[in-house]
Amino acid sequence: MTDKTEWRKGDFVISTEKERFDRPLIQRFLSGSYWAKGIPLDVVEKSIENALCFGVYKGKEQVGFARVITDYATFAYLADVFVLEGNRGEGLGVWLMEVVMAHPDLRGLRRWMLVTRDAHRLYEKTGWRTVASPERFMEIVNPNIYVRRKK
Repeated sequence: MTDKTEWRKGDFVISTEKERFDRPLIQRFLSGSYWAKGIPLDVVEKSIENALCFGVYKGKEQVGFARVITDYATFAYLADVFVLEGNRGEGLGVWLMEVVMAHPDLRGLRRWMLVTRDAHRLYEKTGWRTVASPERFMEIVNPNIYVRRKK
């Protein structure tokens, strides 16, 4: 694995240092999203510990996040990408995707996947395309799993 953990651009920093992530902020954002509605903090924490994650910061304040689930050899799934509302329109989403896609530990993967309802234009800027053969893909979806889950 690479030692590179930080990228700078103007007043912003992207870091992969897990200790730095504002986990309650990440959970608050994700729990209000369409893709992770109601996700509990313990699930967010477990997902961070078991993935390569990227935090976007302005000073000490976290303003964005992305998570990559990968085997580091052949496949990666991009998930939980966001930039907080007050920091959108500054190119942070595109920069975050550029950093993620160029990360030394993720180069040379055969396949990347993601699911999005409304951010196609963002991802297209960094080479993503719609699935060429959707009939080959299958899924199991449990959309209310966090609603039913009791901790």
